[in-house]
Amino acid sequence: MGNNQSVRRHLDAFTRSRIIGKLEEGRSVTTVTAEFGIAHSIISRLWRHFQTTGTAIRGFSSGRPRGITPADDRYIVLQAKRNRRQTAEEIARHTTQATGRPISRFTVARRLHGGGLFARRPVRCVPLTPAHRRRRSLRCREHQNWRDNEWGRVLFTDESRFSLSSDSHRILIWRERGSRNHPSNIIERDIVWRSRCSRLGRHHAW
Repeated sequence: MGNNQSVRRHLDAFTRSRIIGKLEEGRSVTTVTAEFGIAHSIISRLWRHFQTTGTAIRGFSSGRPRGITPADDRYIVLQAKRNRRQTAEEIARHTTQATGRPISRFTVARRLHGGGLFARRPVRCVPLTPAHRRRRSLRCREHQNWRDNEWGRVLFTDESRFSLSSDSHRILIWRERGSRNHPSNIIERDIVWRSRCSRLGRHHAW
C-alpha cells in the first residue's frame, strides 16, 4: 500500500465497519493493519473506541475530545423527562454534581436535541374536578334538544375571565415532536370564565 494510506487518520464509515468486523472475527490488529494498509495506532484506537462505546461511527480527530460519556447523555435526557420544566442550566448543574465533570448548558441543550427533546411552550388547560365534569355533562344533556327559538330567548352578557394564578407564558418544557397534547406536557391553570345570561327576564350564571 502507498504511504498516503498508512498515515491517514480519517476513515470513512464503511472502512471503519469493515475493520471492526474483522477484529470481531478474531483477527489481530497487526493482521488487519497489514490488510488495510493503515497505521497500527489508528486501528488500535478504533478498536479501543469500539470496545468502550460500542460504536465505530465516530472517527478520531485532533480536535477537542468529547467531554461527556454516552452514559452522561442518557442521564441528561432522563433528568429532562423526569422534570420537563427544568432549564438547561439546572440540568447542567445537576449533571456536573453527579458526574464531577463540568458541563455547560449549551452541551446539555445539544444532548437533549440529540435525544429528541426540544424546548417548547406547554399546553395550558383548566383543571376540572369530577364534580365539574358531571355538571357540564348534565347541562349539555338538559339543553341538547333545544331549538333555535329557545336559544333565541337567551342573552349572554358580562362575560369575564378570572385567572387565579399568574402566568408569564415564559415557562418552557422539554418535549418530543408530536407529543404536544400528552398529559406530561400540559400545565393546568386555575381560570374562571363567568357569564350571565337572561332568559324570560331571569338571570342565571352559566
